[in-house]
Amino acid sequence: MTLLPRPSLRSQRRLTGSMQLFLIGIVAYGFLAGEQKAISNGVISLLVTLIPAALERRYDLPLDPWLALWITIAVFLHTVGSAGFYARVEWWDHVTHALSASLVAAVGYTSLRAVDLHSDGIRIPPRFAFVFIVVVVLAFGVVWELFEFGLDIVATETGIDMPLAQHGLDDTVLDLMYNTAGAVLVGLFGQAHLSGVAETVRDRLLAGARE
Repeated sequence: MTLLPRPSLRSQRRLTGSMQLFLIGIVAYGFLAGEQKAISNGVISLLVTLIPAALERRYDLPLDPWLALWITIAVFLHTVGSAGFYARVEWWDHVTHALSASLVAAVGYTSLRAVDLHSDGIRIPPRFAFVFIVVVVLAFGVVWELFEFGLDIVATETGIDMPLAQHGLDDTVLDLMYNTAGAVLVGLFGQAHLSGVAETVRDRLLAGARE
């Protein structure tokens, strides 16, 4: 059972391909205009969009089209934001933080659920899974903000334009709030959309490791 309609594999590939072409355009613009941030964010995001296909080829682990599109949209919106939308659209940063946090939460939930399914000696209650997801995202969010703070120090000392930057304490607090919102959404609806992925991870990866 799922709460959101899944796109067809054909639609997912078309949408993903369109966003990948746009990312390539951002990278090309970065080279032509000498924009280091556009180059670094564009290249990293483009590589991330290739992860679903790499997982399918390397581990025979096909992702649901909805989840593959989820990953692509998250990195795509971040790259578009770094290309100018963060400064022009006030709420853009909030959306990307919530979406990125939901991905972190999804990875945490899938891993936890796969271990739960894999071992008969481990039983993880749904309430604990919810708390685990929120705590993991909050911890990751704090580490991320510290990482941005470190990049700010490096940028100040070297004069190099970094792909990420902090914008004050208020912005950090808002980032953590929207991170939490993304985690809560996955905690509430993750079972409906991610249980099949967790079962696949259990069958393909954990079972293989046990052998």
